[in-house]
Amino acid sequence: MHFIDVILPIPIQKTFTYFVTKEEAAFLKKGMRVAVSFGKTKMYTGLVFNIHNNAPTLYEAKEIHQILDDTPIVNELQLRHWQWIANYYMCSLGDVYRASLPSAFLLESETILFKNETFTDESILTDDEFLIFEALQHQSQLTIHQVVAILGKKKVMPIVNSLIKKSAIYVKEEIYEQYKPKLVKYVRLNAAYNSDLALNNLLEELSRAKKQREAVLTFFQLSTSKKPIKAKDLEESANASSSILKSLVDKNIFEFYHIQTDRVQFKGDTNDLKVLNEFQETALSEIKETFKEKDVTLLHGVTSSGKTEVYTKLIQEVLDQGKQVLFLLPEIALTTQIITRLQFYFGEQISVFHSKYSINERVEVWNNVLENKPKARIVLGARSSVFLPFSNLGLIVVDEEHETSYKQFEPSPRYNARDAAIVLAKIHKAKILLGSATPSLESYFNATEKKYGFVSLNRRHGNVQLPKIELIDVKTKHKKKEMTGHFSDRMLLLIKEALKEKEQVILFQNRRGYSPVVECKTCGVSPECPNCDVTLTYHKFKHELRCHYCNYQRAMPNSCGACGSNTLDTKGFGTEQIELELKELFPDYKIGRMDLDTTRGKYGYQKIIGAFEAKEIDILVGTQMLSKGLDFENVSLVGILNADTMLNFPDFRAHERAYDMMVQVSGRAGRSKKQGNVAIQTYNPYHQILQQVSTTSYSEMYKEQLQERWQYKYPPYYRLIKITLKHKDYTKVDLGVNWLFKALHTSFGENVLGPTAPAVSRIRNQYIKNIVIKIPPKQNLTNTKNQITKIRNTFEAVKDFRPIRFIIDVDAY
Repeated sequence: MHFIDVILPIPIQKTFTYFVTKEEAAFLKKGMRVAVSFGKTKMYTGLVFNIHNNAPTLYEAKEIHQILDDTPIVNELQLRHWQWIANYYMCSLGDVYRASLPSAFLLESETILFKNETFTDESILTDDEFLIFEALQHQSQLTIHQVVAILGKKKVMPIVNSLIKKSAIYVKEEIYEQYKPKLVKYVRLNAAYNSDLALNNLLEELSRAKKQREAVLTFFQLSTSKKPIKAKDLEESANASSSILKSLVDKNIFEFYHIQTDRVQFKGDTNDLKVLNEFQETALSEIKETFKEKDVTLLHGVTSSGKTEVYTKLIQEVLDQGKQVLFLLPEIALTTQIITRLQFYFGEQISVFHSKYSINERVEVWNNVLENKPKARIVLGARSSVFLPFSNLGLIVVDEEHETSYKQFEPSPRYNARDAAIVLAKIHKAKILLGSATPSLESYFNATEKKYGFVSLNRRHGNVQLPKIELIDVKTKHKKKEMTGHFSDRMLLLIKEALKEKEQVILFQNRRGYSPVVECKTCGVSPECPNCDVTLTYHKFKHELRCHYCNYQRAMPNSCGACGSNTLDTKGFGTEQIELELKELFPDYKIGRMDLDTTRGKYGYQKIIGAFEAKEIDILVGTQMLSKGLDFENVSLVGILNADTMLNFPDFRAHERAYDMMVQVSGRAGRSKKQGNVAIQTYNPYHQILQQVSTTSYSEMYKEQLQERWQYKYPPYYRLIKITLKHKDYTKVDLGVNWLFKALHTSFGENVLGPTAPAVSRIRNQYIKNIVIKIPPKQNLTNTKNQITKIRNTFEAVKDFRPIRFIIDVDAY
């Protein structure tokens, strides 16, 4: 008897055992996919985790349906990494499996229904059954999903079953392969025409058919380059239609053939690496020194100090050893710029992996990495690329390692890509370099505790000075009536000066839309989202109100819904309002905006960044996308329009984050030749964080924040696990959270905080309650997690609590 354990792409803690024949067992390997049935009618793609001879004790093992791979698509090292993620972040292997594989690999069944043509007696059908039967007379087949849509019910299986029993329909299970390789059509000359004589005869034959003759002549012109000729290119060059080529093929003069090509291709020759300046050289040799003893090194380099050039040297050395490199970036917007920079050196060896690429493109990158192809030596990607099937990683670079975008919040696994990458490097015995101008407190703490190596690079490239930072007190400007809209006179003066010098300006405002609050002046009521606990944001361009949590939208009302008066006023401001104000103030200049609304689509970022680099845009307004390591040489002024929104935020990391963001945004100014300017508008210029930003003293901010973290028992000293409950019934969540709090309190005492409702306590009609568990430095993490799992199992065994969504987030920050 042979059995396999299979990981299913569903949030279930255990693997499932299936029965296989002796031949199948001999053929199967860990990491291959098999199609299995699970539950009554579901078909899933499972992943072979283990092959053994022990029958399951609690249930009868089913047989597998079919084997989907010839070779494993997931390797041993990956499975070890997955297990670590599942254990550390307290989620199931199925969650990690689902998050890791491009969805084209995860086939799911679509049960298909067909009408039985011989069935005649419609009188025996119930109303619902008749609806389905009637639908099948208009369509040849239906899937279960379509049946659900037709009946408007969730549970349709009983109805389908009874139709099968009455033999009105029959069913066939189908599994689709979603990935189709892209084929390109090429043209070649039939072998019969290889001699000159045959060619002359051919051209004479075609003297009447002018278009066809032209096509043949053009073919010869193109064939001088010795490259295969695409049918499409020939059509364009000869100005011929596809039917002309087809008639030439019918006459046996041309032949068509296909070549499979990859969708993601880089055209680019490789150039030599830049020569480093002395500071970069020192940093590079220091990094290599620390790598001898430590696996992880933190590179603290001020903005624009040329960290990317240091990375390229390290990457080149690892490639020379024939190993793979993973380059992690926090934001897709950043990849567009870094790709062009790295491609300049490494050309074809780069693959890119992030969510703006199509499914098929991601499958290709996956396969190239799996087979260790030359075109996937370097993988550039957002957080999900830590899941790719590397076989011999030599180096991982985590750029801007402090970024919150590395943390995944929804859906599970809620991992932090930086931490997962450190473990991945350990599994591969590779080195990992964390780079940032504003490292996260945890990483800096680990470096000072000698857990990580530490290297600093504190000169800007080309010895350009760090920008001058000035704080503008908006409060006094308001009193003195020196404000124009949301701009102080000083800010406008700086913008005018920069534009006069033909330089570019970046303005930063961390809210999109026109204004976050619409309020009635008469009764003070603001329109709120019906599904979430937030006021709707006004978007002027489409004249609508929008919820930024669930995308609910409605037209902007003319009068107040509560009291009927038409005195609606907008409060607060977003990027859209700034853009419109600037257009009035500077009508002769080009204003651009970069936020979630303007960067939809795969090339959204490239268009805007490209236009700004080409100096087609004079002033660029944007949200935090702008703060992430972009490099524009002609920017001399950066303005932050409202620093206070970032500081007054109910989160223990608000100050650290505000510091990071402001320093990163300031770092976009004056990168090439002369010193840049940064102007920060605030109501409270004496705030410690703003003072620290104005002197860019990271260590001061670090010491002060660390002191507070120690005092209030937060990371890096204490670990945090956050538990969130969600349900659409408020009383249910409330009862559940109180029960849970008591259970946790019994185990962990006063290290349990809560239960609290977050600032936005209802999203998409689900009420939310949080509990935070702090884990002291000496407490065993594994035991703590086991205890939490036990409590969770008890919680889910209670009938009333079962429908509540129970979310565990480890290191939830």
